[in-house]
Amino acid sequence: MTDAPPGSCPATFANEPHVDFSIQANRDAMRSAIERVRQKLGCHCPLVINGNPTETSNRIVSVIPYDFAVEVGTTASAEAAHADQAVEAARAAQRDWSRRPAAERAERLRRLADLMRKEFFELAAWEVFESAKPWREATADVCEAIDFCEYYAQEAQRLASCHGADVPGEENRFVYLPRGIAAVIAPWNFPLAILTGMTAAALATGNAAIMKPAEQSSVIASHLMRLGLEAGIPPGVLHYLPGRGEEVGAALVEHPHVHLIAFTGSRDVGLAIHARAAAVSGRSCKFVKKVIAEMGGKNAIVVDRDADLDEAVAGVVYSAFGFQGQKCSACSRVVVLEDVYDAFLHRLTEATRSLPVGPAEEPATIVSAVIDEEARNRILEYIAIGREEGREVLGVDVGDFAKRGYYVGPHIFADISPEARLAQEEIFGPVLAVLKASDLDEAFRIVNGVDYALTGGIYSRSPAHLDRARREIEVGNLYLNRGITGALVGRQPFGGFKLSGIGSKAGGQDYLLQYVLPKTITENTMRRGFAPPE
Repeated sequence: MTDAPPGSCPATFANEPHVDFSIQANRDAMRSAIERVRQKLGCHCPLVINGNPTETSNRIVSVIPYDFAVEVGTTASAEAAHADQAVEAARAAQRDWSRRPAAERAERLRRLADLMRKEFFELAAWEVFESAKPWREATADVCEAIDFCEYYAQEAQRLASCHGADVPGEENRFVYLPRGIAAVIAPWNFPLAILTGMTAAALATGNAAIMKPAEQSSVIASHLMRLGLEAGIPPGVLHYLPGRGEEVGAALVEHPHVHLIAFTGSRDVGLAIHARAAAVSGRSCKFVKKVIAEMGGKNAIVVDRDADLDEAVAGVVYSAFGFQGQKCSACSRVVVLEDVYDAFLHRLTEATRSLPVGPAEEPATIVSAVIDEEARNRILEYIAIGREEGREVLGVDVGDFAKRGYYVGPHIFADISPEARLAQEEIFGPVLAVLKASDLDEAFRIVNGVDYALTGGIYSRSPAHLDRARREIEVGNLYLNRGITGALVGRQPFGGFKLSGIGSKAGGQDYLLQYVLPKTITENTMRRGFAPPE
């Protein structure tokens, strides 16, 4: 097999356009949505089981990360018994849902996408408040949620089309069956997009879905539940169970009638889910549970000696500090060839110093607060480690913002060893390690010398060096001469390997195959005669 030349595969899926905030009407729409949502803060969201609001004795309190004195809202907190109720309702409804034509299921997902378009700016505003996503990040997340609905609707219909190889006297059909019930365990950093993506994949392929959103972003998840019912998803097919992962999440993973677990989150939790699902498979349940897990990264960008430093600085700054570095794809290491190390480091430091820090609701903000106190404390611990392992060249003081919210300013540490904790461990915050390499061989060894293989990139003007990067950098998503975040559904299917993930790429043609079981049906068409109708 020969490599396809670059650009030989034109895009066939049209992504939802991102918002252009240079247009006054878009700025006005976002400001208005933020004010409307502000009036709705303090809301309460019950569980939704079989279409019915369900209250519990315990509640989850969601606060604004950049103003933690203000509640976004509360949600009921599900327990193991609620997981049992949701699974039983899903079992009763899934059979009918699986037998509906793929086109009908796809039509419901497209209707869901249209409902998201109608509430576009309000959905983004909820993300601004609940996840501290700046304007561009919040609206991009809604765009991605829409893309997942549209793309998986399209792909489900493709899977349902006729497959098989007939020969004289024999008819063969290759079909896909839904697995059954999917537990969707989602993160807070892409609170609508990732939850929608995993859920839409399950629904499109005829499965029932039980959504367990992250505790920190359970309010925005309630809006997906509401819109799903409005779009015509049958009540028993979709359920909303916010709650503690150790309780309701564990109950779903271990439940004997949950066939598939779709998870996005930390490596430790993902591996624990994988181990527990394997332990109960074939014992409490009569099948092997399927686990799809995206588990993070320790992503690096290489800056070659002939790189355009202006482009490299801009790409690294956005990849490292966009959304406070709280993306699994974020750049947390930059490996710079020694010829340009000092020049690049100086430009990088000054460019990062200029990033606006503040509340996510302010349109100019690039860096806002991290998600919660636990995250802030963990990041501060890594900053202390960085001061021991390297040279702190930038530590942005957030000033009085720290009194109101969970702020951590961007930090850059230079002269970091490849074996240092700062270069090996996922931090999930605005902390960047800068490493020096004598040549490209050493740079690639550094990039590949971690447990993860999610995203990575290189800035270089050498075609030969770019070709080497294509072959040698071990990541699931490789970016040449651009930032390493912001993958688009259908265009850059997203996911990694090593300890970055279990399964195929989200937003790609292989993804839905994980939610189905293949079946071959062969008929002898040379039979003699027909039985009369009964």
